Amino acid sequence: MPFLSYSRALLLKKELHETNAEVITPDDENYAESITRFSESCEREAGAVVRVTSTNEVSKVVGFATKRHIPFVVQGGGYSTSGASSTHGGIVISLSKMSNVVVDPASQTVAAQAGATWSDVDTAAASFQLAVVGCTVNQTSVGGTALGGGYGWLTGRHSLIIDNLLSVKMVLADGSIVMASGSENPDLFWAIRGAGQDFGVATELVFRAHSQRNKVFGGLLYFTVDKLPKIVEFANRFEQLSTGNEGLFFGFAVPSPMEVLMIFVIPFYNGPREEAESFFQPILALDAVVSETNMMPYPEINTLMNRAARFGGRKRFGATNVTLPLDLQFLKELYTDFDNIINMYPRVNESIVVFELLPYNQVIKVSNDATAFANRGKYYNAGLMFCWHHAELDYKMRSLQQDMAHKIGERAGVARSTELGDGVGVYANYAGHEVNSKQIFGDNIARLQKLKIKYDPNNVFRKWHDMFLHTNTS
Repeated sequence: MPFLSYSRALLLKKELHETNAEVITPDDENYAESITRFSESCEREAGAVVRVTSTNEVSKVVGFATKRHIPFVVQGGGYSTSGASSTHGGIVISLSKMSNVVVDPASQTVAAQAGATWSDVDTAAASFQLAVVGCTVNQTSVGGTALGGGYGWLTGRHSLIIDNLLSVKMVLADGSIVMASGSENPDLFWAIRGAGQDFGVATELVFRAHSQRNKVFGGLLYFTVDKLPKIVEFANRFEQLSTGNEGLFFGFAVPSPMEVLMIFVIPFYNGPREEAESFFQPILALDAVVSETNMMPYPEINTLMNRAARFGGRKRFGATNVTLPLDLQFLKELYTDFDNIINMYPRVNESIVVFELLPYNQVIKVSNDATAFANRGKYYNAGLMFCWHHAELDYKMRSLQQDMAHKIGERAGVARSTELGDGVGVYANYAGHEVNSKQIFGDNIARLQKLKIKYDPNNVFRKWHDMFLHTNTS
C-alpha cells in the first residue's frame, strides 16, 4: 500500500483548499505536535495530518485516501496504546477541531461531535442539570470511547454509553455519509454499538441524557498495604450492598510525591452525603494517608482518573475481568508482584492497576446479541496501565503486563466460573491487538463480518480490531 508522497500531500491540500480543514505536512512547524500521542511508543511519522472541521471534510479525505489506496487512521484524543490512531506515511484524520456539543433540554438529548471530550459533554449537560453516561476519564474523546461500549459512573443506574446512544452520523469507506439509528440503517446501528470504529468515521453522536440535579459523593483515598484486607472485605460485599447508585474503583498506584506503592480507592455515590458516608463507612473509617472525599458536581467525579491520562512517556494499556469475591491472598500476591516491577525497573512508577466495580445489573438486562457489544456478564473490568520511559523496555513491559493480566483473569476472573453470564469477558476499548476479534465479539462475529462486507467490503477500517483476523497479531 503506497504512502502519501509529498506531491500527493500537496494534491490533498489543493482538494481541501476551499474548506476549513488544516493539512499539516512534515515541513510545517506544528507537525511534531500534530503526531504527538498519549504514548510515545505509538507515535509515527504520518505523511499528513488533516485537522477536519466538518463531516463533509472527513468525507473528502476518506474518498481521497481510498481512491488512491493510501492508508489512513482516525484520531480523537490520541489515547490508543495499540497504535490505532497512528500511521507511518499515511494520513491522520484528526477530529480535534470537531468538538461542538449541543444540549436539548426539552428532549433530554445531547449531540456531540466526535472530537469533543467527555469534559465538554459533562460541562454542557450539567448547565441544564443533566448528565450522560460518559467515560470516567473525561479527557478522552467521545468518538474514541463511545462506540466500543463505554462504562461510566452512571452505568449502575443507566447502563453503558452505547445503551444511551440514539444516533450516529458516519462516513463510510467509500466517502459516503450516512445516519445510523434505530430507524435509519438499523443493521449498521447494531454493529457500531460495540464495534463502531471498524465501520467508518463517526462524526456526530446523539445521546440520551438523564436528570442530574444533585451533587455526587466521591474522591480519592490512599492507604498503606496493611489496609488491603478491609478494602477487599468491603469490595466483596459490593454486589450485595449496591443499589445502582454506587461505584468503587480501587487498585495499586504510587501517588506523587511519594515513592511507595499504595492502595488507592475512588468511591462514588449518586445521592446525599449521609447515605454515601453510611454506604462507604467501612472504607472511610480506615486510617487513610490521603483522604480527599467530598460532595461535588457530577462532572468533577470524571476528573479523578485523569492522572492516568497524562501525555508523556511510553505506555501500554491492557485489561481483563474479575469476579467477586476476590481472594485476599491473591490480591496480596498481586500487590507484591506489581511492587517488584515498580522497584526493579527505572521510571515505571506512573503505572497503575485498577479494579472497576460498576454495578452490572442494568448492563445485563440487554442481551449480548442485541448490539455488537458482547461483554455483558456478572463481572467487572480490571485495567493495567504500564508506563515507562526507555524504548529498550518495550518488550519487557509488554510481557510483564500480559503475564499479569493473564494471571488476574485466570485466578480472579470469569475463567473460574461458568455461572456468571455469557459475556466474552473482554472489553474492546481496553483490549490490545493480542486479543483477536473473535474473542472480543464472540458469537456476534459472523453477523459483523457480513455487515463489514456490506458497509466496508475492502476492510478499510481494520486498524482498531480486524474483523477477519482471528489469530494473535503481536
